[in-house]
Amino acid sequence: MNGTPRKNVLCVVGTRPEAIKMMPIIKALQTAPWANCRIVVTAQHRELLDQMFAFFDVEPHVDLNIMRANQSLVGVTARLLVEVASVLEAEKPAMVLAQGDTTTVLATALASFYLRIPFGHVEAGLRTHQLRSPFPEEGNRVLASHLAALHFAPTLAARNNLLAEALAPETIFVTGNPVIDALFMTLKRNEPIGVPLDPSRRMILVTAHRRDSFGEPIRNICRAIATLSERYGDVEFLWPVHPNPSVKPVVQSLVGGRPRVHLCQPLSYGSFVSALQRSYLVLTDSGGVQEEAPALGKPVLVMREESERPEAISAGVARLVGCAEEDILAETSRLLDDGGAYAAMSIGASPYGDGAAARRIVELLRCYLHDLKLQMEGQGFGAGATELAA
Repeated sequence: MNGTPRKNVLCVVGTRPEAIKMMPIIKALQTAPWANCRIVVTAQHRELLDQMFAFFDVEPHVDLNIMRANQSLVGVTARLLVEVASVLEAEKPAMVLAQGDTTTVLATALASFYLRIPFGHVEAGLRTHQLRSPFPEEGNRVLASHLAALHFAPTLAARNNLLAEALAPETIFVTGNPVIDALFMTLKRNEPIGVPLDPSRRMILVTAHRRDSFGEPIRNICRAIATLSERYGDVEFLWPVHPNPSVKPVVQSLVGGRPRVHLCQPLSYGSFVSALQRSYLVLTDSGGVQEEAPALGKPVLVMREESERPEAISAGVARLVGCAEEDILAETSRLLDDGGAYAAMSIGASPYGDGAAARRIVELLRCYLHDLKLQMEGQGFGAGATELAA
């Protein structure tokens, strides 16, 4: 910028979902003339994270490779705090960014706070208001919010959550969620799913991997799918099974080998987006899928007791069904049998973004780091977003 030194912005990424949502921001920073984008991976998801970086053709600058077999939350948090702090001291960034609610995010926010480096929280303000559900994510994101200098909230409801916790209004901006940016970028690639599906059948996409689903909940999900596969001959299931030992053996033992139930390895992001687009409806305990599926007009049945994404539920494009076998059966059957109910949930609108979140976030960073008035280009995302300029 006319000879002005570039500002170092350090992006910390630990898991596949974080990579998906950070990639549009990283890409935008890499082309911003004022920024020098540096990328650190903690590798909470080793193979899945590597796939994401290869898919988006991005190379990290520092790889902490933090995970160890059978380590505890306390152990991984302590290691992350020390390792991330060491990187921050070496890199000396003007700003640190991380997304979401993982242990990587909490450790990054805390290390930045200790070293007096501004921390920007992407996807800020999500809340279930139940500190132990989901665990540990709710606690992680609450703590990270109170350590952040800038909050990039995906929706007005997320902003209101932050205001209710007495965070400074002038630091909170409704940008939309960059997951929608990534989704639209990926749809253009039309990647093959890689699993043979019958085009004459309705396909239900299943994802289930959260810690809260371990044990009886995952068994209930499997039993419900087994019953549905017997009840509906015109339906098939695609379930990319998470490799976690609390998930994979259970799923394989209860639904493996059943007709029209396709269990596969976790799909690449491109293949997953294609599967999402091909699906009739989605059964999930995931957070990100609740954001992506509505943008493609796919009804989402959320197999959890609470959701930190109430906007989709309020809009009628997602429904909380819990993890009881009979409830999953009843709600899925309703959408398969009742065309009106299905049409009401498949309106093709997402309350989470319009595909321009990354541009807004990078513009806010530019203003913040150059001591300019904090405001977004254009009107921002969501009704009332223009009122958020400082």
